[in-house]
Amino acid sequence: MAASKRTATKGAKVTAERQRAIQAAVEDNVERKTPGKDAAQQPAPKTGKSKGGQPPQHQQKPGREQQLDPRPQFLAPTYAGSGKLAGMAALITGGDSGIGRAVAVLFAREGADVAIVYLNEHADAEETRDYVEGEGQRCLLIPGDVRDLAFCLDAVAQTVEAFGKLSVLVNNAAFQEHADSIEEISEAHFDETLRTNLYGYFHMAKAASPHLGSGCSIINTGSETGLFGNDKLLDYSMTKGGIHAFTKALAANMVTRGIRVNAVAPGPVWTPLNPADQSAERLRDFGKSSAMGRPAQPEELAPAYVFLAAPSCASYISGAVLPVMGGPTS
Repeated sequence: MAASKRTATKGAKVTAERQRAIQAAVEDNVERKTPGKDAAQQPAPKTGKSKGGQPPQHQQKPGREQQLDPRPQFLAPTYAGSGKLAGMAALITGGDSGIGRAVAVLFAREGADVAIVYLNEHADAEETRDYVEGEGQRCLLIPGDVRDLAFCLDAVAQTVEAFGKLSVLVNNAAFQEHADSIEEISEAHFDETLRTNLYGYFHMAKAASPHLGSGCSIINTGSETGLFGNDKLLDYSMTKGGIHAFTKALAANMVTRGIRVNAVAPGPVWTPLNPADQSAERLRDFGKSSAMGRPAQPEELAPAYVFLAAPSCASYISGAVLPVMGGPTS
Protein backbone atom coordinates (compact mmCIF):
# COMPACT_ATOMS: atom_id res chain seq x y z
CA MET A 1 0.00 0.00 0.00
CA ALA A 2 2.87 2.37 0.83
CA ALA A 3 4.41 1.88 -2.62
CA SER A 4 1.09 2.50 -4.37
CA LYS A 5 0.57 5.63 -2.27
CA ARG A 6 3.98 6.98 -3.30
CA THR A 7 3.16 6.25 -6.95
CA ALA A 8 -0.22 7.98 -6.68
CA THR A 9 1.32 11.02 -4.98
CA LYS A 10 4.01 11.29 -7.64
CA GLY A 11 1.41 10.94 -10.39
CA ALA A 12 -0.74 13.65 -8.81
CA LYS A 13 2.26 16.01 -8.70
CA VAL A 14 2.97 15.39 -12.40
CA THR A 15 -0.69 16.00 -13.24
CA ALA A 16 -0.74 19.28 -11.30
CA GLU A 17 2.38 20.42 -13.15
CA ARG A 18 0.78 19.49 -16.48
CA GLN A 19 -2.38 21.41 -15.61
CA ARG A 20 -0.35 24.48 -14.70
CA ALA A 21 1.44 24.26 -18.05
CA ILE A 22 -1.93 24.19 -19.85
CA GLN A 23 -3.07 27.17 -17.78
CA ALA A 24 0.12 29.09 -18.57
CA ALA A 25 -0.25 28.43 -22.30
CA VAL A 26 -3.80 29.80 -22.30
CA GLU A 27 -2.80 32.86 -20.29
CA ASP A 28 0.19 33.52 -22.56
CA ASN A 29 -2.14 33.43 -25.55
CA VAL A 30 -4.43 35.97 -23.89
CA GLU A 31 -1.44 38.23 -23.26
CA ARG A 32 -0.40 38.04 -26.92
CA LYS A 33 -3.90 39.02 -28.06
CA THR A 34 -3.90 42.21 -25.97
CA PRO A 35 -0.87 44.20 -27.16
CA GLY A 36 0.14 47.45 -25.55
CA LYS A 37 -1.38 46.78 -22.17
CA ASP A 38 -0.46 49.52 -19.74
CA ALA A 39 -0.20 49.23 -16.00
CA ALA A 40 -3.86 50.06 -15.52
CA GLN A 41 -4.82 47.10 -17.68
CA GLN A 42 -2.69 44.54 -15.89
CA PRO A 43 -4.42 41.78 -13.90
CA ALA A 44 -5.53 42.96 -10.48
CA PRO A 45 -3.62 41.83 -7.39
CA LYS A 46 -4.72 38.78 -5.43
CA THR A 47 -6.12 40.87 -2.59
CA GLY A 48 -8.46 43.84 -2.43
CA LYS A 49 -12.19 44.20 -2.81
CA SER A 50 -14.08 44.92 -6.01
CA LYS A 51 -17.52 46.43 -6.48
CA GLY A 52 -19.79 43.40 -6.73
CA GLY A 53 -18.79 40.00 -8.07
CA GLN A 54 -15.69 38.57 -6.40
CA PRO A 55 -12.53 40.33 -5.24
CA PRO A 56 -9.91 40.20 -8.01
CA GLN A 57 -7.54 37.28 -7.48
CA HIS A 58 -5.81 34.58 -9.45
CA GLN A 59 -4.27 31.21 -8.57
CA GLN A 60 -2.21 28.54 -10.23
CA LYS A 61 -3.96 25.23 -10.78
CA PRO A 62 -5.31 23.20 -9.12
CA GLY A 63 -6.25 26.07 -6.78
CA ARG A 64 -6.28 26.27 -2.99
CA GLU A 65 -9.34 27.03 -0.88
CA GLN A 66 -7.14 28.43 1.90
CA GLN A 67 -6.04 31.20 -0.47
CA LEU A 68 -9.53 32.31 -1.54
CA ASP A 69 -10.82 35.75 -0.56
CA PRO A 70 -13.46 35.53 0.75
CA ARG A 71 -13.33 31.94 1.95
CA PRO A 72 -16.20 29.83 0.60
CA GLN A 73 -19.00 29.05 3.01
CA PHE A 74 -19.33 25.32 3.58
CA LEU A 75 -20.38 24.72 7.20
CA ALA A 76 -24.15 25.18 6.62
CA PRO A 77 -24.76 26.34 10.21
CA THR A 78 -28.56 26.18 9.85
CA TYR A 79 -28.49 22.58 8.57
CA ALA A 80 -29.30 20.06 11.30
CA GLY A 81 -28.40 16.43 10.67
CA SER A 82 -30.94 13.70 11.37
CA GLY A 83 -29.07 10.46 10.70
CA LYS A 84 -30.10 10.19 7.03
CA LEU A 85 -26.74 8.54 6.17
CA ALA A 86 -26.08 6.78 9.47
CA GLY A 87 -23.79 3.78 9.08
CA MET A 88 -22.86 4.62 5.49
CA ALA A 89 -19.43 5.17 3.94
CA ALA A 90 -18.90 7.69 1.13
CA LEU A 91 -16.07 8.37 -1.28
CA ILE A 92 -15.93 11.91 -2.69
CA THR A 93 -13.54 12.89 -5.47
CA GLY A 94 -12.43 16.50 -5.36
CA GLY A 95 -13.48 16.41 -1.72
CA ASP A 96 -10.71 18.63 -0.41
CA SER A 97 -12.42 21.92 -1.27
CA GLY A 98 -15.40 23.64 -2.83
CA ILE A 99 -18.53 21.58 -3.39
CA GLY A 100 -16.74 18.38 -2.40
CA ARG A 101 -15.75 19.78 0.99
CA ALA A 102 -19.27 21.01 1.73
CA VAL A 103 -20.70 17.62 0.76
CA ALA A 104 -18.17 15.83 2.96
CA VAL A 105 -19.16 17.95 5.97
CA LEU A 106 -22.89 17.39 5.54
CA PHE A 107 -22.47 13.68 4.82
CA ALA A 108 -20.58 13.44 8.11
CA ARG A 109 -23.25 15.45 9.88
CA GLU A 110 -25.76 12.88 8.61
CA GLY A 111 -23.69 10.02 10.01
CA ALA A 112 -21.45 8.83 7.15
CA ASP A 113 -17.73 8.14 7.23
CA VAL A 114 -16.00 9.91 4.35
CA ALA A 115 -13.02 9.15 2.11
CA ILE A 116 -11.71 12.15 0.20
CA VAL A 117 -9.89 11.76 -3.09
CA TYR A 118 -7.94 14.82 -4.19
CA LEU A 119 -4.99 15.70 -6.43
CA ASN A 120 -2.29 17.32 -4.27
CA GLU A 121 -3.98 20.11 -2.28
CA HIS A 122 -2.82 18.56 1.00
CA ALA A 123 -3.46 21.52 3.30
CA ASP A 124 -7.04 21.90 2.05
CA ALA A 125 -7.65 18.17 2.39
CA GLU A 126 -6.32 18.11 5.94
CA GLU A 127 -8.57 21.03 6.86
CA THR A 128 -11.56 19.21 5.41
CA ARG A 129 -10.64 16.11 7.42
CA ASP A 130 -10.63 18.22 10.58
CA TYR A 131 -14.18 19.38 9.89
CA VAL A 132 -15.42 15.87 9.04
CA GLU A 133 -13.91 14.49 12.22
CA GLY A 134 -15.40 17.45 14.07
CA GLU A 135 -18.80 16.07 13.04
CA GLY A 136 -17.90 12.84 14.81
CA GLN A 137 -17.09 10.70 11.76
CA ARG A 138 -13.98 9.08 10.33
CA CYS A 139 -12.19 10.64 7.36
CA LEU A 140 -9.65 9.07 5.01
CA LEU A 141 -7.47 11.21 2.71
CA ILE A 142 -6.39 9.66 -0.61
CA PRO A 143 -4.24 11.82 -2.93
CA GLY A 144 -3.98 10.81 -6.58
CA ASP A 145 -5.13 11.26 -10.16
CA VAL A 146 -8.62 10.02 -11.12
CA ARG A 147 -7.53 9.79 -14.77
CA ASP A 148 -5.66 6.62 -13.74
CA LEU A 149 -7.85 3.50 -13.44
CA ALA A 150 -5.30 1.76 -11.21
CA PHE A 151 -5.45 4.65 -8.76
CA CYS A 152 -9.27 4.61 -8.76
CA LEU A 153 -9.30 0.89 -8.01
CA ASP A 154 -6.83 1.45 -5.16
CA ALA A 155 -8.80 4.41 -3.77
CA VAL A 156 -11.95 2.32 -3.58
CA ALA A 157 -10.01 -0.57 -2.02
CA GLN A 158 -8.57 1.76 0.63
CA THR A 159 -12.05 3.09 1.41
CA VAL A 160 -13.53 -0.40 1.80
CA GLU A 161 -10.59 -1.51 3.91
CA ALA A 162 -10.90 1.51 6.21
CA PHE A 163 -14.68 1.60 6.59
CA GLY A 164 -15.72 -1.96 5.75
CA LYS A 165 -18.04 -0.85 2.97
CA LEU A 166 -18.79 1.70 0.27
CA SER A 167 -22.31 3.12 0.18
CA VAL A 168 -22.06 6.34 -1.84
CA LEU A 169 -19.70 7.47 -4.59
CA VAL A 170 -19.65 11.19 -5.39
CA ASN A 171 -17.83 11.94 -8.64
CA ASN A 172 -16.88 15.59 -8.33
CA ALA A 173 -13.24 16.15 -9.39
CA ALA A 174 -12.94 18.35 -12.47
CA PHE A 175 -10.60 20.27 -14.74
CA GLN A 176 -11.63 23.41 -16.60
CA GLU A 177 -9.81 26.23 -18.34
CA HIS A 178 -11.49 29.05 -20.24
CA ALA A 179 -10.51 29.65 -23.88
CA ASP A 180 -11.84 32.29 -26.25
CA SER A 181 -12.08 30.03 -29.31
CA ILE A 182 -11.90 26.38 -30.34
CA GLU A 183 -8.59 27.07 -32.13
CA GLU A 184 -7.02 28.00 -28.80
CA ILE A 185 -7.80 24.66 -27.16
CA SER A 186 -4.68 22.55 -27.61
CA GLU A 187 -4.73 18.77 -27.77
CA ALA A 188 -3.12 18.68 -24.32
CA HIS A 189 -5.82 20.99 -22.95
CA PHE A 190 -8.63 18.97 -24.59
CA ASP A 191 -7.15 15.68 -23.41
CA GLU A 192 -6.77 16.89 -19.83
CA THR A 193 -10.41 17.98 -19.67
CA LEU A 194 -11.82 14.78 -21.14
CA ARG A 195 -9.60 12.44 -19.16
CA THR A 196 -10.28 14.15 -15.85
CA ASN A 197 -14.00 14.83 -16.28
CA LEU A 198 -15.08 11.76 -18.26
CA TYR A 199 -12.44 9.08 -17.74
CA GLY A 200 -12.25 10.01 -14.05
CA TYR A 201 -15.99 9.55 -13.53
CA PHE A 202 -16.06 6.34 -15.56
CA HIS A 203 -13.04 4.87 -13.74
CA MET A 204 -14.39 5.65 -10.29
CA ALA A 205 -17.82 4.24 -11.10
CA LYS A 206 -16.23 1.10 -12.55
CA ALA A 207 -14.02 0.68 -9.48
CA ALA A 208 -16.90 1.27 -7.06
CA SER A 209 -19.49 -0.90 -8.79
CA PRO A 210 -18.48 -4.30 -7.32
CA HIS A 211 -18.77 -2.87 -3.81
CA LEU A 212 -22.19 -1.25 -4.21
CA GLY A 213 -25.48 -2.96 -3.50
CA SER A 214 -29.16 -2.24 -3.03
CA GLY A 215 -29.69 1.13 -1.35
CA CYS A 216 -26.32 2.47 -2.47
CA SER A 217 -25.89 5.32 -4.92
CA ILE A 218 -23.62 7.22 -7.26
CA ILE A 219 -23.91 10.99 -7.54
CA ASN A 220 -22.16 12.81 -10.37
CA THR A 221 -21.47 16.53 -10.44
CA GLY A 222 -22.73 17.90 -13.73
CA SER A 223 -23.11 21.57 -14.61
CA GLU A 224 -25.34 24.18 -16.15
CA THR A 225 -22.78 24.16 -18.99
CA GLY A 226 -23.82 20.58 -19.76
CA LEU A 227 -27.39 21.81 -20.30
CA PHE A 228 -26.86 25.17 -21.99
CA GLY A 229 -23.20 25.22 -23.05
CA ASN A 230 -20.71 27.99 -22.45
CA ASP A 231 -18.95 29.77 -25.29
CA LYS A 232 -15.66 30.01 -23.36
CA LEU A 233 -15.80 26.44 -21.97
CA LEU A 234 -16.31 24.35 -25.11
CA ASP A 235 -14.49 21.24 -23.92
CA TYR A 236 -15.76 21.51 -20.35
CA SER A 237 -19.37 21.89 -21.54
CA MET A 238 -18.88 18.85 -23.73
CA THR A 239 -17.75 16.74 -20.78
CA LYS A 240 -20.55 17.92 -18.52
CA GLY A 241 -23.14 17.05 -21.16
CA GLY A 242 -21.46 13.66 -21.36
CA ILE A 243 -21.69 13.28 -17.58
CA HIS A 244 -25.43 13.94 -17.71
CA ALA A 245 -25.86 11.27 -20.39
CA PHE A 246 -23.58 8.87 -18.49
CA THR A 247 -25.72 9.40 -15.38
CA LYS A 248 -28.90 8.43 -17.18
CA ALA A 249 -27.31 5.45 -18.93
CA LEU A 250 -25.64 4.13 -15.77
CA ALA A 251 -28.88 4.56 -13.84
CA ALA A 252 -30.65 2.33 -16.34
CA ASN A 253 -27.79 -0.17 -16.20
CA MET A 254 -27.77 -0.45 -12.40
CA VAL A 255 -31.47 -0.20 -11.58
CA THR A 256 -31.96 -3.96 -11.28
CA ARG A 257 -29.24 -4.03 -8.59
CA GLY A 258 -31.07 -1.41 -6.54
CA ILE A 259 -28.29 1.15 -7.09
CA ARG A 260 -29.43 4.69 -7.83
CA VAL A 261 -27.40 7.02 -10.08
CA ASN A 262 -28.13 10.74 -10.22
CA ALA A 263 -26.41 14.03 -10.94
CA VAL A 264 -26.44 17.55 -9.54
CA ALA A 265 -26.06 20.34 -12.11
CA PRO A 266 -24.81 23.49 -10.34
CA GLY A 267 -24.76 26.99 -11.69
CA PRO A 268 -21.81 29.23 -10.73
CA VAL A 269 -20.33 28.26 -7.35
CA TRP A 270 -17.55 30.04 -5.46
CA THR A 271 -14.73 27.47 -5.32
CA PRO A 272 -10.96 27.33 -6.03
CA LEU A 273 -11.80 26.18 -9.57
CA ASN A 274 -12.73 29.75 -10.49
CA PRO A 275 -9.63 31.87 -9.71
CA ALA A 276 -7.49 29.01 -11.04
CA ASP A 277 -9.42 29.09 -14.32
CA GLN A 278 -9.79 32.70 -15.40
CA SER A 279 -8.19 36.09 -14.99
CA ALA A 280 -8.63 38.31 -11.96
CA GLU A 281 -10.51 40.82 -14.10
CA ARG A 282 -13.00 38.25 -15.38
CA LEU A 283 -13.56 37.06 -11.84
CA ARG A 284 -15.01 40.44 -10.89
CA ASP A 285 -18.24 39.49 -12.64
CA PHE A 286 -18.31 35.81 -11.67
CA GLY A 287 -21.85 34.67 -10.92
CA LYS A 288 -23.54 37.95 -11.85
CA SER A 289 -25.28 36.28 -14.81
CA SER A 290 -27.31 34.00 -12.54
CA ALA A 291 -30.91 34.94 -11.75
CA MET A 292 -29.88 35.77 -8.17
CA GLY A 293 -27.00 37.89 -9.44
CA ARG A 294 -24.36 36.01 -7.45
CA PRO A 295 -22.59 32.66 -7.32
CA ALA A 296 -23.76 29.97 -4.92
CA GLN A 297 -21.82 29.09 -1.83
CA PRO A 298 -20.80 25.40 -1.60
CA GLU A 299 -23.06 24.95 1.43
CA GLU A 300 -26.03 25.79 -0.80
CA LEU A 301 -25.23 22.82 -3.05
CA ALA A 302 -24.42 20.19 -0.43
CA PRO A 303 -28.01 19.46 0.73
CA ALA A 304 -28.87 18.34 -2.81
CA TYR A 305 -26.21 15.62 -2.54
CA VAL A 306 -27.53 14.54 0.86
CA PHE A 307 -31.03 14.34 -0.60
CA LEU A 308 -29.89 12.12 -3.49
CA ALA A 309 -27.68 9.94 -1.27
CA ALA A 310 -30.31 9.28 1.40
CA PRO A 311 -32.68 6.37 0.68
CA SER A 312 -35.16 8.00 3.06
CA CYS A 313 -35.40 10.96 0.68
CA ALA A 314 -34.66 9.68 -2.82
CA SER A 315 -35.36 5.92 -2.91
CA TYR A 316 -37.52 6.41 -6.04
CA ILE A 317 -35.19 8.81 -7.85
CA SER A 318 -32.61 7.57 -10.35
CA GLY A 319 -31.35 8.94 -13.65
CA ALA A 320 -32.19 12.49 -12.60
CA VAL A 321 -30.12 15.62 -13.25
CA LEU A 322 -31.03 17.96 -10.41
CA PRO A 323 -30.43 21.64 -11.31
CA VAL A 324 -29.24 23.92 -8.51
CA MET A 325 -28.73 27.13 -10.46
CA GLY A 326 -30.21 29.99 -8.47
CA GLY A 327 -33.13 30.52 -10.82
CA PRO A 328 -35.03 29.16 -13.84
CA THR A 329 -33.37 26.30 -15.68
CA SER A 330 -34.69 26.86 -19.19
